[in-house]
Amino acid sequence: MRLTTRTTGSGPLHVGLVHGLGADGATWSPFADLLLATGRYTVTVLDLRGHGSSPRAASYGLDELADDVVESLPTGLDGVVGHSLGGSVLVRAVGRLAPARVVYLDPGFHLSLPTSGIGGRLFWAAPTVSLGLAQLLQARRSGKARAAYPPEVRASLDSAHAAFDRTMAVGVFRDVAFHPVAASAPEVPSTVVLSDDSAAVLPDDLADRLTTVGWEVVRLPGVHHDMQLEAPDRTARVVDEALSR
Repeated sequence: MRLTTRTTGSGPLHVGLVHGLGADGATWSPFADLLLATGRYTVTVLDLRGHGSSPRAASYGLDELADDVVESLPTGLDGVVGHSLGGSVLVRAVGRLAPARVVYLDPGFHLSLPTSGIGGRLFWAAPTVSLGLAQLLQARRSGKARAAYPPEVRASLDSAHAAFDRTMAVGVFRDVAFHPVAASAPEVPSTVVLSDDSAAVLPDDLADRLTTVGWEVVRLPGVHHDMQLEAPDRTARVVDEALSR
């Protein structure tokens, strides 16, 4: 599926940005503006299927989302950045995209959701309820940070949530939970940036294993999962350093 994309800037380094669940390309603006202000970047954002102005679909598997990204972004970019679900999608597309470097912001590599035993059976017997409770707890943890976002950022998030095809949420969470990313050597040079909330999407032991097989893992303390919104300056600085190597 061909996705909606938007490209801004004229810098020599061309970077693609892949958003998380319930967001869209426009929600990258605070972060992207900081990259563009350096004069060194050209930035392309996209709306994943079921998000923003990209088409809705009958199914939303991670492999399908990855195929869309491969079809919609240029190959050989100087860098690609994926946040949360965007990281889960990007890791499945990166071999075909062949960028010079990838940066993953709190990527959904291994969700802290039960997938086996009685706990797993009970959780997925009523996933809408179970995931709703899990998301409510996460929203409470990050509520203060979201309340401090500038009005234009909150408006952008509200707009993205209004356009989001919510029917995809359970299937995406199930796909990520039951198909975690294994600790193997990265296909291209890769940096993972972790927030204080990272254990929910990428456990510490997996982060350690990724380091041993060649991934760079950077921790950004004092920020929550949506680091590119809460601390766009700090996040952009880390990403810029990674992409400049």
